[in-house]
Amino acid sequence: MAKSDYISSNDEAFSAQLLTFKTNIPAYATTLGVTPAVVTSQAADSDYFAYVLTGQGLMRNGSQQWTSWKTIARNGGTPPPTGAPMPPAFPASVTATAPGIEVRFRALVKSIKAHANYNISIGEALGIEGTQETAPDLTTIQPDIEASVSGNRVNIDWGWGGKGAFLDQCELQVDRSDSKGFVFLSIDTTPGYTDSTPFPATPTKWTYRAIYRVNDQQVGLWSKPVSVSVG
Repeated sequence: MAKSDYISSNDEAFSAQLLTFKTNIPAYATTLGVTPAVVTSQAADSDYFAYVLTGQGLMRNGSQQWTSWKTIARNGGTPPPTGAPMPPAFPASVTATAPGIEVRFRALVKSIKAHANYNISIGEALGIEGTQETAPDLTTIQPDIEASVSGNRVNIDWGWGGKGAFLDQCELQVDRSDSKGFVFLSIDTTPGYTDSTPFPATPTKWTYRAIYRVNDQQVGLWSKPVSVSVG
């Protein structure tokens, strides 16, 4: 069964993951061949990202408070019971690390998972195992697409719907209002497609649809058709 990406796109969740790894890696470092220098480096990344995240939150909240206060100061109004906002109190500074914390973390995890002593139990303790994903019903799965005109081309926005681990391709078809109906346009493996076919001289409606493919076979249902005016 496929697993989701072990790293969350949510910053707070990623910071928590770095902390989990930092807390637990010392117990497995020797077993997994992770040097003390690497352990120290990852810990520094964890501390710095947490510091940056805290600072971002303080600045975001402070910005909202000071914007409201600026409006009152300029235009008048009823001040809040607490009065003017205070400058944010930042936590104790930590040593800054180079940009690319996630890149370094992924590289470290990749080397750890390639080690002969690695196993899923260790990975779960370190917080680097993704959750099991439930396979979709391939008889009913359906792409969700959008189409928009940009200059002299049409952009087709499509994605995997969170089920990319179980799908191989997305087939796109187009009806150019030329009495041919839907015809093959492309088989794409990367979300998002650009139709650069030259526009007709007169205004015309182009309609697109898509369907997923697995093992070179169509699966599920065609997407709802979407149309744009071109020419």
